[in-house]
Amino acid sequence: MDSPLDVLKKYWSFENFRPLQEEIINSVLEDRDTLALLPTGGGKSLCFQIPALIKDGICIVISPLIALMKDQVENLRSRGIRALSVHSGMTANEVDAALDNAIFGNYKFLYLSPERARTEIFRVRASKMNISFIVVDEAHCISQWGYDFRPEYLLIKEILEVTGPLPIIALTATATPEVAKDIMDKLAFREPNLIKGRFERENLSYVVRHSEDKNGQLLKIIRSVKGSSIVYVRERRRAEEVSAFLRSQGISADSYHAGFSSKMRTSKQDEWYNGITSVIVSTNAFGMGIDKGDVRFVCHFDIPESIEAYFQEAGRAGRDGNRSYAVLLWNSNDIRRLRQIASITFPEIDFLKEIYQKLYRYFDYSYGSGKGESARFNLLEFSSKYKLHTSTVYYAIKYLESCGYVKLTEEIDNPSRIMFIVNRDELYAIQLKNESLDSFIKSLLRLYEGLFSGYLSIDEEYIARVTRNSRAAVVSMLIRLSRMGVIGYIPGARSPLLIFLEERLEEKGLYISESEYQKRKDSFVNRTEAVIEYVNEESMCRSRYLTSYFGQREGYDCGICDICIGKRRLREGKYYLQEIERRLIEILMESPRTMEEISSMVEDESGCYLDILREMADMGGVKVDGEKIILVKGIK
Repeated sequence: MDSPLDVLKKYWSFENFRPLQEEIINSVLEDRDTLALLPTGGGKSLCFQIPALIKDGICIVISPLIALMKDQVENLRSRGIRALSVHSGMTANEVDAALDNAIFGNYKFLYLSPERARTEIFRVRASKMNISFIVVDEAHCISQWGYDFRPEYLLIKEILEVTGPLPIIALTATATPEVAKDIMDKLAFREPNLIKGRFERENLSYVVRHSEDKNGQLLKIIRSVKGSSIVYVRERRRAEEVSAFLRSQGISADSYHAGFSSKMRTSKQDEWYNGITSVIVSTNAFGMGIDKGDVRFVCHFDIPESIEAYFQEAGRAGRDGNRSYAVLLWNSNDIRRLRQIASITFPEIDFLKEIYQKLYRYFDYSYGSGKGESARFNLLEFSSKYKLHTSTVYYAIKYLESCGYVKLTEEIDNPSRIMFIVNRDELYAIQLKNESLDSFIKSLLRLYEGLFSGYLSIDEEYIARVTRNSRAAVVSMLIRLSRMGVIGYIPGARSPLLIFLEERLEEKGLYISESEYQKRKDSFVNRTEAVIEYVNEESMCRSRYLTSYFGQREGYDCGICDICIGKRRLREGKYYLQEIERRLIEILMESPRTMEEISSMVEDESGCYLDILREMADMGGVKVDGEKIILVKGIK
């Protein structure tokens, strides 16, 4: 059996582990439930990928974001490792085929969105899988006291009801001591086992700047810090505005947010990753799973809602160990808006109940129906129909999601997919009878391997170029083959899914706990107030503030944040003034001097010696006699 280091070298070509990786890997190999708390950039993925490659069976990875899931699966496949995913953006047939492959296809990783873990089809298939262990990525999502609570995470331990006892490894970059304990409790760890890295980043300088001219401040920093940069903003519109401003000033910048197509986002990300674009201005949709070492500067153009989010995003700077900067720009308007967010994020309970009924009614589900159903959901159309503010509706849906009633997925950009639903002999007979389709079918088989074993993503434009057809002609032939029962064809679509997790309840049966609602709101407010306290902090080292927030009591001042630098300059300033005063006394002890003589001898270009002489005169230390300055008192 290969050692962990052998596997690391074989698939990732690294010579050594990062701090704590080997300890976590060994804990997993010993079948211990493990909570790994490593800061952003600490290499969390390898902590489960390496033991999964060593152990027999398939590793199930629970992950909250479809985009992140797809990236990790693609990354593993590029290394020759068999991996697949099952998430809410897939059809029933696709899920069926993927789960069959997980059982019979000799795969090492199955990435699973948490809501899929509760489905009957998964429960049935999971009982037939040889599962090595379960991974819970972004594990803070299981805690309602964390900053990104997702109630579907509470269902993860139900997998063990089907499979029997299995080791669990939970990973997160951001968890307070309370959240860490809650994670282990919620996942029913057989015994507490927390492996926790230190949170200091010795090469990362945290800087907070109060600014009424954020564009100007940002431009000044970008011009002074060479290398790749990320600028985080709150809204999509702002991402485009700020990137346009930077381009107008000659900076290579681009915007990134979930409103762009998957292909466009990939293109923008690749250009930034490869250094074609220097600055990416993005909502928080950017950065998860990206491992780019030479990010020199991360800026929060808008004040973040929590220390957890800020710490994770800021931590994307300087992963190569070289000096980097995390800058937060703020002004009084930011503080006011941040304090208003709680009322938007937590609509009144009566409004939550109103939105609940409207959602089911919008899709024509009567009382007692709708459970397990899903549909493409256009938030703008829904809000417009009922004459409601879009953001208020969105947060109402997200709160209903936290109660386990519905699930609104991230915006999914699904490419078209096909699969042959006849066997090869039947297909050959169809080709003989349909000469006009024969060459097109051959092209499909040549372009895409594995069309008989599962649904594969296709690109109609690419097929059109290769076959020298128009895109419309390709779509027409795919539809024709689908109607003939030759292929399953799922045209591409781009929108979030609204999943109804429970049957529609009557108003009297709909329960939303007022005490739970208030606790969550209070917790949210506490997190925003921690951010406000952080930006207003004037004496405590930024790094020490952040590490203490996450429960690391012992620590040291970083020496490179704005507060530490300010303290050092203040100390140096006092020392400098003391040196000037000492030099003045030395000069005047020799003999009385004129101002011209003092100026030439004191070597003080700043002119501070004039203020010091005035203070000495006020205190009676020196006196003026004609043109000469005379020392009255010396230093004891």
